[in-house]
Amino acid sequence: MVLSPVFLGCRDRLGPGRQLLLKSVGWMVTAGAMRKLKAIPGGMSAEPSVISSAMRTLDLEAEGLAALRAALDNGLAAPFTRAVGIIRQARGRVIVSGIGKSGHVGQKIAATMASTGTPAFFVHPTEASHGDLGMITRDDVILALSWSGETVELTNLITFSRRFSVPMVAITSNAGSALGQQADVVLELPRTKEACPHGLAPTTSTTMQLAIGDCLAVALLESRGFTAQDFKMFHPGGSLGASLKYVGDVMHRVDRLPLARASMPMAEALVIMTEKSFGCLGIVDQKGKLIGVVTDGDLRRHMGAKLLTATAGEIMTAKPKTISPKTLASAALEMINASRITSLFVVDKGKPVGIVHVHDLLRAGVA
Repeated sequence: MVLSPVFLGCRDRLGPGRQLLLKSVGWMVTAGAMRKLKAIPGGMSAEPSVISSAMRTLDLEAEGLAALRAALDNGLAAPFTRAVGIIRQARGRVIVSGIGKSGHVGQKIAATMASTGTPAFFVHPTEASHGDLGMITRDDVILALSWSGETVELTNLITFSRRFSVPMVAITSNAGSALGQQADVVLELPRTKEACPHGLAPTTSTTMQLAIGDCLAVALLESRGFTAQDFKMFHPGGSLGASLKYVGDVMHRVDRLPLARASMPMAEALVIMTEKSFGCLGIVDQKGKLIGVVTDGDLRRHMGAKLLTATAGEIMTAKPKTISPKTLASAALEMINASRITSLFVVDKGKPVGIVHVHDLLRAGVA
């Protein structure tokens, strides 16, 4: 190996192995018995050019998004509004299609729309030419992606759309292209510099395609009044699905509730409170409505010789925090954390119908 002629320091260490330690611009070299040299990286760090490249990529893609936003303030606003209207009024589904990187972006757009209340799925343009055109009906809307607008693989899809009067929205950078001229609505994206230094790999362009797809999905979501409860139907799994569960889905029901009348002596009420093991006791009136709770904190505040002879009504905290069974579980967890408590009584028309503990929410994956 060749060592740099520039040495920052050199020290000869005598001892077993006769190691010669040379410090040379970030390299440490050892010589075991002066027979074999081995280079060991010392204090290596990321090259500044790597970070500069990453920052340049982010800057260029940010410029693309800024250009897209500016376009929406100007000429793109009208066609975008028409595109949302066409999709909103369609009785069928949104058929998203594209090839290459545009196809990958199209798959994500279709998935986002489907999960936010706009039925959609992706059709590969090549597969469409081999029978998958049969998936498309006159009630559908085609959303075709092609940066150049001259993608050959989309030809049969375009022809099918025109022949059977299936509305088509194009996302392209060239309104005068074959795709742009045939589409009912053209969302013409501004041409900006790709982050790829050669200007070849789709980077800034696909970021803008993805962004305009998200804009369509969210605009459609809001125009339909799509709620978190609606969202829950399409996201039953994972932590997102867990956070969209209702309190009624995770609560303990009537037979597990720690309840007592206000007139019950605390000597008896404590037995119920201990048996149910929620760390609290709900106090109900003669009509069965919740009027207070007894917590571990209440017991500590009233600790003394008269605790066991007092009534539950004398020890309780009136007007406790409660929650509806139709509240999202994520909201229940937020209330528990904000109130620094561990359990909440679930009430319906003033009567306790359940109780939810923080552990129930965590077990359900709500976090």
